[in-house]
Amino acid sequence: MLLNLMERLARLMAILGGLVLTALVILTCVSVLGRGLNTLGHSTFLTSISEGAAAALLATGVGPMTGDFELVEAGVAFSIFAFLPICQLHGGHATVDIFSTTFPRLLNRVLVTFWEVVLSAVILLITWRLFVGMEDKMNYGETTFLLQFPVWWAYGASFAAAVVASIVAIYCAVARVVEFFTGRSYMPYSEGALH
Repeated sequence: MLLNLMERLARLMAILGGLVLTALVILTCVSVLGRGLNTLGHSTFLTSISEGAAAALLATGVGPMTGDFELVEAGVAFSIFAFLPICQLHGGHATVDIFSTTFPRLLNRVLVTFWEVVLSAVILLITWRLFVGMEDKMNYGETTFLLQFPVWWAYGASFAAAVVASIVAIYCAVARVVEFFTGRSYMPYSEGALH
């Protein structure tokens, strides 16, 4: 039952992260297209063919979207933290197992359990530091350069996703330790799948 809850929570965050990432891709494409059309309107190529077409194109106000990189920066940070729970729950993190495939099964189980606990501690540390950073940005009232939206909004969104990642990470660490001692699986994949 708890695994199902973690699975739903992780999937919900992954869907939110995917929606934000999709919106950022669309935003980037629109901005690049606008920048390209603006460059075309100012080009000697188009003005030599038709000054009227160049003037008409520029009159539409076409150009890059203001603050696109600020939105992409904030959105990608959120998306990374939103994808972290599903990656943690399904053991999707990159591993280097050059030597561990030759280790005995017990040693591999110890290593998987150990690294699960360490990774969970690192996620908790990152979440805490995101909170501290968010508080600092709130206290100083820092805003982005072009759009002038408060920087803490990006920290807040990332912090919310990191809290979910921390909850899932704690579950994974506890599940791995219990699994190590009892032999019963509480994860959607087995440690054998890692090798």
